[in-house]
Amino acid sequence: MAQTSLRRFAAGKALVIGALLVLAAPGAAYANTVSVTVRTPGATPGPTTIDSSISTSAHCTNGLISGGGIDQAIGTGTGVNGNHVLGTEPSSDGATEYTGSTGVVGTDVTYWTAKGGSGGQVNSSFSTTPDAVCLTSNLISHTQVVMNKVNAPTTATTTGLVTATCPANTALLGGGALVAPGNTGNFKAIASFPTFNNSAHDFGKKAAANGETNPDSWSAVGWDNSANAGNETYAYAVCSGSGINVSGVTVNVRYSEANGPNTGSTGQNTTVGCGVGDGNLVSGGAAISGGNVTTTDFTGPGSAGDHLNGSFPSDSSGNPVSDGTTTAASWTAFAHTGGMTSTTNHSDVWALCANDGV
Repeated sequence: MAQTSLRRFAAGKALVIGALLVLAAPGAAYANTVSVTVRTPGATPGPTTIDSSISTSAHCTNGLISGGGIDQAIGTGTGVNGNHVLGTEPSSDGATEYTGSTGVVGTDVTYWTAKGGSGGQVNSSFSTTPDAVCLTSNLISHTQVVMNKVNAPTTATTTGLVTATCPANTALLGGGALVAPGNTGNFKAIASFPTFNNSAHDFGKKAAANGETNPDSWSAVGWDNSANAGNETYAYAVCSGSGINVSGVTVNVRYSEANGPNTGSTGQNTTVGCGVGDGNLVSGGAAISGGNVTTTDFTGPGSAGDHLNGSFPSDSSGNPVSDGTTTAASWTAFAHTGGMTSTTNHSDVWALCANDGV
């Protein structure tokens, strides 16, 4: 009798444990193994001469690039208008740029390059700081970079917009932009943002809006105040690697737009962050625009000299995060006017927040 009671007790205990396991199992599907570390070597001084550029890179010693940023110091005085963003882009080795044939140009990339140009003015305070956002995930163990390019803008104060789209059945994690050549004085990258390759977003001309999920493309916009037939604008999409089942991945878009800067020779920061349940910050984008970029095709800002000085991971107050930070949850855009006042400028910022569902 005692042995029978013990057997019944053991069987009942097993049923209880089994029931608990069944109840616990669904929760595992909502876990998130995505984590990022921001790496930056600090600021590189320059440029020190007009119509020149500098390039500097950050390296992921652990993890793979999911995105990256640039932050520029401009100083004070008349020279503040000169420094501007030429590129914020993935790189195979920290020195080489993906500017050749379009399509998938790199896999498992670990470098992010920031490129700054001086235009017609210089300041001893000019510098450029790169940020590499380094991803680790139990699911997304490989990545690939897709590049697209356009010979534009070739006419003054017109936008040169180009879109790179991830391969089917992959997830967009981030992206970047580059304009070349970098020594034409006033050619600059004024936008780098997530979007969709569909009619609702005019195939990349309208940006992803706040609250949208799983964008599949990245757009870049070049801007020049003169006509140059050789101008090229490049867009880069950082995507999950091929052969990974990303059906459970959710990438949430957070977006904010602010009026300005509109006074000549001034700048402003605009910040947006990942919300509760959005997942972890994996990348971001920035623009200075004519506004309403999520509902209408992208339009340029009010003046030919308007530009970006930053697109970078930050705290909620817009301060850049330090090397080794693992808790960045916001992204900041630093937009700046040229020497002219405008009433139509807008600052745009995006954060991409990911949950791999593992």
